[in-house]
Amino acid sequence: MLVFGLIKNNFRFLFKLFQQTKMKKILLSLLVILIMVVTFLFWTNNKSGNNQEVAKFDSPAKISTSSVPTETPTDRIKIIAQNLDTPWALVFLPQGEMLITERPGRVRLLDKNGLLDPTPVATLESVNEIGEGGLLGMALHPDFNNNHYVYLYYTYSSNGDNTLNRVVRMTFQDKKLTDEKILIDKIPGAANHNGGRIKFGPDKLLYITTGDAQVPSQAQDTTSLAGKILRVTDEGQKAPGNPFGNLVYSYGHRNPQGIVWNQLGQLWSTEHGRSGIPSGLDEINLIEPGKNYGWPTIQGEESREGMVRPVANSGSNTWAPAGAAFVNNYLFFAGLRGQRLYRAAIENKTVQNLEEYFTNQYGRLREVIFGPDGMLYVTTSNQDGRGLPRKEDDRILKIDPKQL
Repeated sequence: MLVFGLIKNNFRFLFKLFQQTKMKKILLSLLVILIMVVTFLFWTNNKSGNNQEVAKFDSPAKISTSSVPTETPTDRIKIIAQNLDTPWALVFLPQGEMLITERPGRVRLLDKNGLLDPTPVATLESVNEIGEGGLLGMALHPDFNNNHYVYLYYTYSSNGDNTLNRVVRMTFQDKKLTDEKILIDKIPGAANHNGGRIKFGPDKLLYITTGDAQVPSQAQDTTSLAGKILRVTDEGQKAPGNPFGNLVYSYGHRNPQGIVWNQLGQLWSTEHGRSGIPSGLDEINLIEPGKNYGWPTIQGEESREGMVRPVANSGSNTWAPAGAAFVNNYLFFAGLRGQRLYRAAIENKTVQNLEEYFTNQYGRLREVIFGPDGMLYVTTSNQDGRGLPRKEDDRILKIDPKQL
């Protein structure tokens, strides 16, 4: 509309100039080009406004999908913490307190009354917050009540610009994390694509997501730790039964940032698809040992023998999925660029329906966990350099999944 207004307001001037000058052919050419640009902009605007691709599902023909953003009343959300700096992971302690990682390298404590301790329980000086990297995932040992072990995943630089990631173990006592021990070192890293989610599975083994460190070919190399889901013991050693005799559990991943198990013990992950101008093709995957999930050889609906297509992908839309949690048969996951909370109905290893909540209401969303009180806890990620921070960002949101 701005372009049309400029043409209308200046038409008389252009016409007089056209009559007075001897360069009629040049002016005529300029007018033709201007009309073509306006026509293109008008067509593009109509196209983008009317044709929205929905997510793609690798499931039976009859699928109920709801990919139209829904306005969710804010009274269904309670803000329990604020003024954080890119909170990346949350875990609940046995007595109801919560530990929070902040990407610059701090671990914070929120008590069971909702009070955020102004003094971090740990500040890890080795952390290098670069691009998407920094202090990322966190997990409690299955026997935390006895050993007080907390596991952390973070980005660091070993020499110069050589960016790497590692998994460490620390001990939590008297509101302090101490005695850092490196368990897995020299995981390939970069400014982007560091993975970083860590969780103990039902088998009491530690699962770790790693990104391709911006070198896609590493994802297909089963001897590299990049672009993988790793499975290790609580001491960081290769888990018994790993398919390649090393730390690797599955491969062919680009940048998985969410892992979670359902009630059947199945491991599901959320993964970032391609980026740049095309974007889209973000994934929901059902993870099985030894399987190749295709990156960078196949994407979206593409297939190749020996490679696994995602159970669902975002099509041309972008979820930028991060943390994930199961509530019954629903997979909840956060959207960074998508700026919403997603709920995928899982049935028979397929996604039957996808719903969206809180669209653009809280900005970028990062972590999702299911709390011991039956509530979902979600972090915003507007301080991560890609969002538009609002007053009191970043925050932790408490959501009743029964009210969605």
